[in-house]
Amino acid sequence: MTENDLLLQIIDLAHIYGWQVVHFRPALTSKGWRTPVQADGKGFPDLIMLNGKEMIVAEVKSDKGKVSLEQDTWLDAFREVGAETFVWRPKDWEAIQERLTK
Repeated sequence: MTENDLLLQIIDLAHIYGWQVVHFRPALTSKGWRTPVQADGKGFPDLIMLNGKEMIVAEVKSDKGKVSLEQDTWLDAFREVGAETFVWRPKDWEAIQERLTK
């Protein structure tokens, strides 16, 4: 399963269970794929999800994908303010389902 396939499955499942979800997609520019962002946005997590008073911040990776230093820094910052943070991979699908449906 690709990272993008997993991302789409997570978004679909989250919507079924009432989560609000945001994901910023890159766009193809004359300089290649870019995600428009300013300031400290490099490495910003793939998904921010809210459901009532719950907040999940997730980085989505393939089974072999690596988390960058910038991504780790963002996850740590969200964790410090009380958000649940995850690095989700295809092998984590059962745990993802369990978390989003509880």
